[in-house]
Amino acid sequence: MTKLPHSTYFVRLRTMITAIVVVGLVSGFALAADSASPSDVSFAKEIYPLLHKACFECHGVDTQEAGLRVDERAALFDSGSVVPGHPEDSELLRRVTLPKGHDEIMPAVGDPLSPGEVRSLRRWIASGANWPEDFTPPKHWAYVKPERPELPEVKRKQWVQSPIDRFVLARLESAELEPSPAATPEKLLRRVHFDLIGLPPTPAEVDAFVADPSAEHYRRIVDELLARPQFGERWARPWLDLARYADSHGFQRDDLRDIWAYRDWVIQAMNDDMPFDRFTIEQIAGDLLPDATESTRIATGFHRCAPTNVEAGSLPEETRTEQIIDRVNTTGAVWLGTTLECCQCHDHKYDPFLMKDYYRMLAFFNSTKREADRTDPKKPSSIAFQGPSMDLTDPEKEKRRKQLQTQQAEIKKQKTQRRGELEADLKTWVTSIEAEAMESMPDPVKKAIAKGPEKWTDKEEKTLLDFCIEQDTSSQKLDKQLSKIERDLKAAQPDTTLVMIELEEMRPTHIFERGNYQSPGELVEPGTPEALHAMPEGPANRLTLARWLASQENPLVARVVVNRWWAELFGQGIVATEEDFGIKGELPTHPQLLDWLAVELMENGWSRKQLLREIVLSATYQQSSNMTKQLLEVDDQNKLLARGPRIRMDAEMIRDNALAISGLLSLKQFGPPIRPYQPSGIWTKVGGQKYNYQVSPGSEQHRRGIYVVLKRGSPYPSFLNFDATARLACTVQRSRTNTPLQALTLLNDPVYVEAAQALAKRIQTEAKDQPLDEQLNYAFQLCTARSPSESEMATLRNLVQLYPDDADKAWFNVSTALLNLHETITKD
Repeated sequence: MTKLPHSTYFVRLRTMITAIVVVGLVSGFALAADSASPSDVSFAKEIYPLLHKACFECHGVDTQEAGLRVDERAALFDSGSVVPGHPEDSELLRRVTLPKGHDEIMPAVGDPLSPGEVRSLRRWIASGANWPEDFTPPKHWAYVKPERPELPEVKRKQWVQSPIDRFVLARLESAELEPSPAATPEKLLRRVHFDLIGLPPTPAEVDAFVADPSAEHYRRIVDELLARPQFGERWARPWLDLARYADSHGFQRDDLRDIWAYRDWVIQAMNDDMPFDRFTIEQIAGDLLPDATESTRIATGFHRCAPTNVEAGSLPEETRTEQIIDRVNTTGAVWLGTTLECCQCHDHKYDPFLMKDYYRMLAFFNSTKREADRTDPKKPSSIAFQGPSMDLTDPEKEKRRKQLQTQQAEIKKQKTQRRGELEADLKTWVTSIEAEAMESMPDPVKKAIAKGPEKWTDKEEKTLLDFCIEQDTSSQKLDKQLSKIERDLKAAQPDTTLVMIELEEMRPTHIFERGNYQSPGELVEPGTPEALHAMPEGPANRLTLARWLASQENPLVARVVVNRWWAELFGQGIVATEEDFGIKGELPTHPQLLDWLAVELMENGWSRKQLLREIVLSATYQQSSNMTKQLLEVDDQNKLLARGPRIRMDAEMIRDNALAISGLLSLKQFGPPIRPYQPSGIWTKVGGQKYNYQVSPGSEQHRRGIYVVLKRGSPYPSFLNFDATARLACTVQRSRTNTPLQALTLLNDPVYVEAAQALAKRIQTEAKDQPLDEQLNYAFQLCTARSPSESEMATLRNLVQLYPDDADKAWFNVSTALLNLHETITKD
């Protein structure tokens, strides 16, 4: 073995020790270095939560595999699996240190204990395995109402720009790490544009900020971005994932339906900075508010987004039950960060939620009108989607309808008058008919004419009059005018949207034995989980549930919400398991910061924009995303926040970015979904209606991705390739993959090919009088917000020179390369 130089040895030793310490910190436990005193271990804060998370499932109150129980002091020590003072003789410790995949490793299911957790367990055993006899298990941190923590003391006070920075810096200093330098003005401006409005800055905006990168200028930019109408479009996208918003039913019979007004409501609510508590109440129970309006009723589309099974033979009651279960599960995930679905069949194995709690919450949703039913009770195949829906107010359409109805009445009046004229002259008309003309007439008309006027019955006279009117030129013209008006009236009918409507009488709610709706058990009343805060006074309906969710007494909702917003900015939440704040979820990396953010949100009127402003103005957010060798070794996932975020954009943002760079993007807002180009035939399916997918005309197809039609059975393929979902269920965290299909999409999808062509024209038009290097610099800045390095510039020159006699091909070459850069589709 090669002997290291003395100085190198200590540098590596220090790095290794730092890595060990940081891994322990990142695991969520306040670990000291290996030399720390065993007495530093807290049974209540470190050991009991560890045992609860990793062991109680198989060795707790309900199950004791191999006869081992570790949730009770006496049972654990009597088993001999832990020998106080002797970690080397403790079988429990041996099992948790076995390599992953070993037959005897504990826990047998799930991830092994982290190195920090193992060290905590070892130190606890070595110190005597203290388990106080009067120990009462503490309440899980997430179920304790957050309180505003004191700001920690830090050494580098000059770095701090926000209270957020105090919490982050305190953790970094305890790990002997320093924050990264500030990002360059170009990078920071691009980052904050994508984070707040989802679109890149213009070269002019970049140049202005580079010329004056002061804190005051940055604050003005942040405030201006927060006020732009594109803010709501950017921040509505993750919410629509939560709401499982889509434009079709799902399942095999995946017919389209109208609910886009709910999507528009979300965008507008975010632009208006609707307080999050009100945002919650209107979506859960806007129809039940005393001052309910069209807007608050549209908001209830949140729970009308649930997929609906209208396949032939499906059972209406089963479909209705599945939708209600979906609403309970979605409510738990979105507002409580809790996997409530476990309680559909049994009490939660880890968290303090009972099966009875689940069905008491289900009772709140059990009395809304069903969405699908049989049109003929005797025909199982007659199930049809029924809504319920609501007409949308549209003053322009209403005005148009009134105009058309007036015209329709006038035409009908003229038709009546003309009929009277023809009726008065019917005998004269009959006598004027020549013999040859009668040959082509229907037989009933011929017979009536042959009988003569004196012998006509009323029916024969009507037959002749109807035939006469059919042949009358004036009547034909009036019929054509009337048909056109009727078509126009149909087009002017009000748009509709799906809403929640409460029945006059509540349905009874039973606990389903083993989760089966066909096995009803105990009858329950609407209610909330007993382990959480008390339900407010009021009728047992969705409005009371909504107020319970949005209460400042709720220990979960503010934490869950700010954690998701943090993840949107930094790529991961302070709690990595955004959907699970329970025992099996990850512990917060910065628990005090999480509580500070939660309290800040509530005490500032639940303002989304105010909290986002606070975060993006922090020094933590403004750090460079550059990865150093030290950070790679000790914190490669950036859990300690020693650098800025660097993440691949989501599907919609990648498309919006390419369209914005090319100059094709249309900023038109709201309205029915759009249809950009997609391969032909992919909407062909068995069951349901046949849809002729037609690309939206003109600039409509270049509107933002949030407006793209989402057919659950066949979502927009370009988005699927970049990890968007079919929204068949609530999605709290999208996956983020890196696949060859993504590169092929950027190179070959007609949307991106068209963007490259448009970018090529834009460069030749907007920088046509500039030297080649200035043109290339402009193109590069459009895509990355910065100027290229010399080596990058050389590569771009070579691309141009591949087609010396064809400028269009040369610039298309350059544009394609730039739009496919990793940096172009990455927010850093």
